[in-house]
Amino acid sequence: MTFEVHAQGAVHVFDCFSCAIHRMAPICEHCRVQIIGQGVEADGHWYCGAHCARAEGRSGIVDRV
Repeated sequence: MTFEVHAQGAVHVFDCFSCAIHRMAPICEHCRVQIIGQGVEADGHWYCGAHCARAEGRSGIVDRV
């Protein structure tokens, strides 16, 4: 069985969640890791955490534990 993911005006068809995650997950703009789970977004840029966001000059971002 397949399922569709509708995102940003496009339709993606997958047969498993792991394929969908790896295809759709954003990439940290600092360390280039795929963000699976919670990341942070600042001014339209995605980071895996506050450390990477700060390394790219973003301020006011903190990790929540």
